[in-house]
Amino acid sequence: MTATQRLTDRKREAIVAAAISEFRDNGYEITSMDKIAATAGVSKRTVYNHFPSKEELFAEILHQLWASSVAQLDVTYSSTRPLREQLRTLLEAKMKMMSDANFLDLARVAIAATIHSPERAQDIVNRLSEREEGFTVWVRAAQEDGRLKPVDPGFAAHQVQSLLKGFAFWPQITLGQPTLDAASQANVIESAIDLFLAGYEITTRC
Repeated sequence: MTATQRLTDRKREAIVAAAISEFRDNGYEITSMDKIAATAGVSKRTVYNHFPSKEELFAEILHQLWASSVAQLDVTYSSTRPLREQLRTLLEAKMKMMSDANFLDLARVAIAATIHSPERAQDIVNRLSEREEGFTVWVRAAQEDGRLKPVDPGFAAHQVQSLLKGFAFWPQITLGQPTLDAASQANVIESAIDLFLAGYEITTRC
């Protein structure tokens, strides 16, 4: 990597860090690209060179928060590992992301920013849904291996993740409840796995 590339990367990181701070402290609508540039210590032109719009910058922040929580996660289906064990690994990563204070703060900002803009809301939902595709791929692979019933894999993946969100995301976002402690997180995860396997696991294989 050249010195120029390293400088460019540092500027991009500074922009993202500044945007996280500004969005979290002041909200989406009030935060301007000018303010983000000032906080990052770069020119407004530099900000736009990296991110064509505030929407793109905000979406990138949400993507990075998600990616950082699952960077080490292996979502590859294994025919030899128990389904419960694999599901636990996947859901623990999801729970970790939903327990991240920065993610929750920015999720609140995102919801506030999209209340009056259905188009923006749909765009953010679509972008974040892409990040959950790995779980859907895992479900489909387990189905092809004859271990899960042949339901819509996207529906099944969304359903089990929603079981977590009902306890560890939406109450925190909408009601200001604290993040779950470790014991509560484990209980929610195990209960979600129980329900998922009870509904979809094929217990007798041919």
